[in-house]
Amino acid sequence: MTSPEVVVIGNAGIDTNVFLPGADIDWSREANFTENLDCVGQAGAYAARGYARLGHRTAFIGHVGADAAGRLVRETLRSDGIDLRGLALDPRGTARSVNLMYRDGRRKNFYDGKGHAALAVDLDLCRDVMKGARLAHVNIPQWARHLLPLAKAEGLVIACDLQDVADPTDTYRADFIREADILFFSCANHAEPGPLMAAFLKGHPDRIVVSGLGARGCALATAQGLRVFPPVALDRPVVDTNGAGDALAVGFLSSYVLEGRSLEEAIQRGQLAARHTCTLRGTSEGLITAAKLDLLEKQKRV
Repeated sequence: MTSPEVVVIGNAGIDTNVFLPGADIDWSREANFTENLDCVGQAGAYAARGYARLGHRTAFIGHVGADAAGRLVRETLRSDGIDLRGLALDPRGTARSVNLMYRDGRRKNFYDGKGHAALAVDLDLCRDVMKGARLAHVNIPQWARHLLPLAKAEGLVIACDLQDVADPTDTYRADFIREADILFFSCANHAEPGPLMAAFLKGHPDRIVVSGLGARGCALATAQGLRVFPPVALDRPVVDTNGAGDALAVGFLSSYVLEGRSLEEAIQRGQLAARHTCTLRGTSEGLITAAKLDLLEKQKRV
């Protein structure tokens, strides 16, 4: 078997996206009429599907249940050509998310990770999956922390997505923060990214930190300083922000780590991938391809 270029480590499951017809829920009524769309989602699936869609050899390490949702996740990832040797069983079932979707694309997430907080992983199998890879894209389920030493021993670049971090001293995220060569986080809980980025760089002069700022763009910090990049515009409107942060990371990491592009190019390609994802309503199908990303980047240079 050909070695993967990137190993995605995290949770995958089914998202139920509940699209509100108005500005908000009418809490005075028992029933609200919505459009409810299911898709294979969550950070692990969005990231793994994103790399595969860009044409990179991708492996996934995670868990699904022995249920209909798990079969759908497994079949979908397999159809994308993703190496599933590391896909194990969660006896409590497949992770689920319910995302309340507002008309401007914002969401409020309700996450059920099933047994992920208590799951173990087969370290020998995971080591075999990692062999020959160049990049470990790590999300933050409890069990994933045990794979960080393996990724380091195998010489992989370790990129960790802290998601909507609130406190840089959060003990749950401490292992992921300590071991990461590249850190991503959402600034949803903060007015400005600077203080968190400075905290994440402290003691790590070679680290790269990227923060998604939503409609304000994104920020990049290294030992050379902090830069804020404005959002990129596309013709199609923002309708659904699910998977946008994952696409930012995938676009950046595929460009910088796997393809050797500059930090500036990688940021723009990550932003374009994220913005494209925001045009996909209630689905992880149709993530950006390499050809489409190249075309959009070329158009932005003109």
